[in-house]
Amino acid sequence: MPSSLSPLIHLVDDDAAVRDSLALLLSTVGLRVQTWDNPQTFLAEFDRHSVGAIVLDVRMPGISGLAVLDTLVSEHVTQPVVMLTGHGTIEMCRRAFKAGAVEFLEKPVHDEQLIEALQSAVRQHVRSRERHQADQQAKERFAQLSNREREVLGLIVEGLTNKEIGRALALSPRTVETHRANLLVKLATDSLAQLIRRYAKLVDTTDTTTT
Repeated sequence: MPSSLSPLIHLVDDDAAVRDSLALLLSTVGLRVQTWDNPQTFLAEFDRHSVGAIVLDVRMPGISGLAVLDTLVSEHVTQPVVMLTGHGTIEMCRRAFKAGAVEFLEKPVHDEQLIEALQSAVRQHVRSRERHQADQQAKERFAQLSNREREVLGLIVEGLTNKEIGRALALSPRTVETHRANLLVKLATDSLAQLIRRYAKLVDTTDTTTT
């Protein structure tokens, strides 16, 4: 995987010793790390399109890690966030999870615990990006269909047979079969089940917006 596309951990902590030690630790398991000593600079400059995760210290001067987390959520940043604190409370932990953090760890953090949390977070983000990419591709392919092909697809999703679709649209079963075959090709699906699973939501959305 090219380095520009490989997972990147953003480590935000005002303590230089913590940044250096954690960056070294994560590099030993092959994770790229970008360190930030200032949360405001991080929010202004970090790559929101990178694949990976974010590590936030809770207590930092100027703006707290929880406030940074709230900002990330409000901006719809998708990278999972792991919170670190040296003085955690149950209320702080509750707030972090409620705001969307995937993990809340106390300092001094155990090496294996942090590595496991971040590897899990990275896997979660990669899967999320893959689903998003697949959804975008599905929408683009769906947009290329003719009105008739969308009608046939909608009836396929409803579970109608070729004969039933033909009667509903005044088409011969052979014409319906041709449309069905074309849909599999145009929508890049290998089976009827995959076709229904991938496009049922798009069909429902289109029906809702046109009625």
